[in-house]
Amino acid sequence: MVHSLLASEGRGRPGDFCTGGRGGRGRILDRRMTTAIRLLLAIAALLPAVSVVGQAVADRPAPAVAPVDADVDPSVEIPPAQTHHRGREIAQTMHYTGAPWLVRESRQREEDCRLLLKSLGVRPGQTICDMGCGNGFYTLQLAKLVGPKGLVYAVDIQPEMLQMLARNAAEARLTNVRPVLGTPVDPRLPAGRIDMVLCVDVYHEFSHPEAMLARIRESLADDGRLVLAEFRGEDPAVPIKPLHKMTKAQVRAELEPAGFTVVREFDRLPWQHLIFLAPHGPDRPAANESQPVPPPR
Repeated sequence: MVHSLLASEGRGRPGDFCTGGRGGRGRILDRRMTTAIRLLLAIAALLPAVSVVGQAVADRPAPAVAPVDADVDPSVEIPPAQTHHRGREIAQTMHYTGAPWLVRESRQREEDCRLLLKSLGVRPGQTICDMGCGNGFYTLQLAKLVGPKGLVYAVDIQPEMLQMLARNAAEARLTNVRPVLGTPVDPRLPAGRIDMVLCVDVYHEFSHPEAMLARIRESLADDGRLVLAEFRGEDPAVPIKPLHKMTKAQVRAELEPAGFTVVREFDRLPWQHLIFLAPHGPDRPAANESQPVPPPR
């Protein structure tokens, strides 16, 4: 490129590339042209070093794919799936072959996933559960938010989903994700250790809601939160089948008898409710909601 710039000096108008002298005598390169040439030469000198660094990053091996904790107790009997709960028809779990829908191009526009994540108030070092994690759309972002000192339990009842998630986490070089194979009655989480259980469009698919809520409640730390994101059942403009929507009244009617109290609601998502719940009861301290709420956009 430098050669071509220099070779073009004698072409074009006299003032394009040089100044001074009549009839071409005494011409010198314009200062801007000189600066441009020096810059190009400096970039050319740096290219080999940049190439070496880039190649080193590319050659760095990705972390091994995390093993899925599939140590489910086969002696635990799972009752037949419920069809209704407190008057609400229960939706079927999305099959793993539908996983591409979870990472569709339009999801950010439809659900404002970045705002949802911001509203959670996740802090570095926390232990989070992405319940019904699927192929890891939210899991990977949560893992980045909690950082290397934090941990994300990625729970799903379909091993195929967890295998996809584990590969995605390895490709993203995340080592703080723990894939866990749950059952319809038990997410298999450690008791009293979880700071937040996030269920994004998942709770309405629980085939055994009471059993799952009891296990989730046991897993939460004293100041832990269960957070439900559900498509708004009150809003006919939300283009989702009614079977996959919930109203705020339904959430309260189902969660309060299970030992949870609504402590915060976030209403600025395009299509979804975002409801924060704390465990309550004689075995729990009074809920004190102090998580920050993001400012209006």
